[in-house]
Amino acid sequence: MTKTIFRNTFLVGMLVLIICALLFFGLQYTRTLDETFNALDQETSYAAAGLETGGIDFLKKLDETNRITWIAADGEVIYDSMYDSPVSNQSEYDEIKEAFESGSGQETRKSDLNGKATMYYAKLCSDGTVIRLARPVSAVRYALLTVSPILWVLILVLIISGILAFRVAKQIVTPINEMDIDDPKNNPYPELAPLLDKIEEQRLTIQEEASSREEMRREFSANVSHELKTPLTSISGFAELMSQGNVSPDKVSEFSKDIYKESQRLIALIDDIIKLSRLDEGNDIPKDENVDLLDICNDVASALRPIASKRNIRIDVKGKATPIKGANQLLFEMIYNLCDNAVKYNFPGGKVTLKLDEDDAHIRLSVSDTGIGIPPEHQKRVFERFYRVDKSHSKEIGGTGLGLSIVKHGALYHGAEIEMESEQGKGTRITLVFPKQAS
Repeated sequence: MTKTIFRNTFLVGMLVLIICALLFFGLQYTRTLDETFNALDQETSYAAAGLETGGIDFLKKLDETNRITWIAADGEVIYDSMYDSPVSNQSEYDEIKEAFESGSGQETRKSDLNGKATMYYAKLCSDGTVIRLARPVSAVRYALLTVSPILWVLILVLIISGILAFRVAKQIVTPINEMDIDDPKNNPYPELAPLLDKIEEQRLTIQEEASSREEMRREFSANVSHELKTPLTSISGFAELMSQGNVSPDKVSEFSKDIYKESQRLIALIDDIIKLSRLDEGNDIPKDENVDLLDICNDVASALRPIASKRNIRIDVKGKATPIKGANQLLFEMIYNLCDNAVKYNFPGGKVTLKLDEDDAHIRLSVSDTGIGIPPEHQKRVFERFYRVDKSHSKEIGGTGLGLSIVKHGALYHGAEIEMESEQGKGTRITLVFPKQAS
């Protein structure tokens, strides 16, 4: 963390210094360029005045640091301090045109003779000729070298910035490294109090969740042990009596049926435990596919009608084709468990209705019955594993106590919400609300 803070701080500082240096040298270059043109202006005025009094001999005596050109009114070169051979007509150049038109002119361009970038300044003399001075731009760049000490200053500033960035990074990280998370009150840095409070809050939340999970695990283990022990005890008891020969021939058939019944109950319980375990771990869930909820509802109704008919309970399916994207087998198990409960906890001669409808945002699948209903104080807990409203009748009614837990997990997997309405003695309606975008 120290390296990261140091690196980022130093890079920001270096970037700022580079930008400042570029701005400084850019402004300095422009300023030096302007000063050079001003100097050329003064020197050109001096040369023009000397030319009027001393003629061409005066020009020949001048220092040859700058190129001096004397141009006639027709643009022909009268004198050039650097070239003895004739030079082409100069009237087409901008600085010469400006000098003839307004009295002076300046321009920066590449020289036709040596190809180097050159600054030109021209001034109109009283006799109608033009005197022009030229200086290479490299002279301006050379002038910038006079500010080279600033480069050493910048390098020194970078070194100092690096040292300061490292110290700042270390000062930032040290308090964090010295935090006592186990004892937030033992904190010498008040600035870190909000962070420590947040960490402590999260730690307590994690502890509460862990404690809650451990309690649920113990409760689940106890419930599983109890639910497994009950049918096993019955099977063991029946088998023991039969093995000892204490059962009359007419009772053997009855005991065999009881053993088969308890075995089936045991198998159903183990199957549901395996299903929940796979749902918890997210394993072995079929891939989502395009399915029709109406077809699944009809399949569930067909599977349960033989059982429901024994108690004269009617199962109806209402709605139209409703395509949705989901796990087909899991959706079947969810709807089957809801309808199975609706049949088990119904009155003889009652009715179970599966209804499908949808709007722009949701698909709603409701399973309603005309059964015994659920007391208000139990409605929030019926989706817990092994929770039963009336434990005294659980064996009589059957079931594993895990059906609604499977419904809850399946709803979470499909992003659906569960709504429940129930009134004792009048029935229950449980609705699965699927988001439309899942379809």
